[in-house]
Amino acid sequence: MTENRASLPRTPVPDRLPARLRAMARARPLTYFFLLANGLSWVAWVPYILSQNGLGIWDYRFPAILGTTQVLGVLPGAYLGPIGAAFAMTALVDGRTGLRAWTRRLWRWRVGGRWYAITLLSVPAGMLLTGLAFSGGQVAAPSAAALTAFVPMLLFQMITTGLAEEPGWRDFALPRLQSRFSPLRAAFVLGPLWGVWHFPLFLTEWGGYPEASWTRPLAFFTFCVAFNIVMSWVFNRTGQSLPLSMLMHVGVNTFASVMWSEMFPGLDGELALVAMGTGASVAAAVIVITTRGRLGHGPAVPPDHGDASPLARRAGYDRDLTMIEP
Repeated sequence: MTENRASLPRTPVPDRLPARLRAMARARPLTYFFLLANGLSWVAWVPYILSQNGLGIWDYRFPAILGTTQVLGVLPGAYLGPIGAAFAMTALVDGRTGLRAWTRRLWRWRVGGRWYAITLLSVPAGMLLTGLAFSGGQVAAPSAAALTAFVPMLLFQMITTGLAEEPGWRDFALPRLQSRFSPLRAAFVLGPLWGVWHFPLFLTEWGGYPEASWTRPLAFFTFCVAFNIVMSWVFNRTGQSLPLSMLMHVGVNTFASVMWSEMFPGLDGELALVAMGTGASVAAAVIVITTRGRLGHGPAVPPDHGDASPLARRAGYDRDLTMIEP
């Protein structure tokens, strides 16, 4: 007698792993984001740290592309970290709908023109004033090569540093932090974590190793904490525009790498970071005082807002409110 297997009921075996992952991610999205952002980047940076561009343990030197080894040594880890962690956590927490909304937010350029002016001009103006103060007033005119390279470098930084970091730090983490804490407290949580993420790179030529002293990471850490307050204010006041956050971030990087060494030759690596940290601290203090610690954080979104996810509504921010007055 043969058994009719087709007539037997089939009980599907439930795939519990995705459900468990989603439950863990939804319970502590920020914790897992920060762990992933740091872990993925740090592991990817190990070869660069061990190479001749770092500690010198591995007998290999990363080739230079566009005049720097950071394209191959640093950028892969940067892409894996903040933006990779934000993508993974958004997929786990909000699913495909959240991923589509997250991707669309990368192209939110519709912001009042005055905020483009503030973002593009305030960073060079502030860095010029800080450079003058710390260089004793000794300033030189930038070369034609530096002026010509500024805009191309700014655009290059947008698709490298800006795209690698800002979808994670500001777009994923900051609104969720501001849904749990006051805007100022959220900034003081994110700023140190943003600074610590860079620390392994101080064992490479990115951070001036081996000539740089132990004070350089501390000066850079101070800059990250203070400048994150400025970034949080711009992010909030522009209706949480990610492209504007990217522009402000890479504006600092571009001006520091292209202009400062020519205009202020007396500012070496150590003093330059101290100057940047001081300038960012002054700007942060002014913003904290004038906004009374709110950092431009606005009211909650209406409950029937169509584009915001349920998590976004709970967080109290409107991703589509991009035309905003100061």
